[in-house]
Amino acid sequence: MADYIRTYSGVQFYPTEPDPGEFRIEDIAHALSLICRGNGHVRSFWSVGEHCICCAKEAQARGLGKRMALACLLHDAGECYLSDIPRPFKKSLPQYREREDRMLEMIFEKFLGSALTEEEQKDLKKIDDDLLWYDLEILLGEPMSEPEPDVRAKPDYTVRPFEDVEREYLELFRQLSDGV
Repeated sequence: MADYIRTYSGVQFYPTEPDPGEFRIEDIAHALSLICRGNGHVRSFWSVGEHCICCAKEAQARGLGKRMALACLLHDAGECYLSDIPRPFKKSLPQYREREDRMLEMIFEKFLGSALTEEEQKDLKKIDDDLLWYDLEILLGEPMSEPEPDVRAKPDYTVRPFEDVEREYLELFRQLSDGV
């Protein structure tokens, strides 16, 4: 067995030794549109790509600018190379989290020009957590003890073909990366 994964675009990608030159937005959009949130334990399919699109739209609705919206769109991009691991389990995997954090920093440097500032990281986490509230409430039927977050671009959980999600992800990426 090889120590690499073959991406959708045909790149031999070494997840333990990532090369930023091998990150392809087409691979990210394609893979994230096919990876299910909640490790598949949801009432209906909802992709990580769809979640990222919603996060980017929420950043725009909050007036955070193109850079933050693009960061939100890309915030789970490492999962296209490493897979999605549920938060409760991920907390117990410090080496995985270190690798994932490093890969995401590389992705931000490639597509945003630099890593996120502390303030940008806080804004991104707030948006991600606010939308997670809806994922848990709607996709999992998890009763939430916290009040409903102030979300300006509430997600629409209509199931769409992965090709539509992939196309929207790429279109949004092109719009947001223009001038960043």
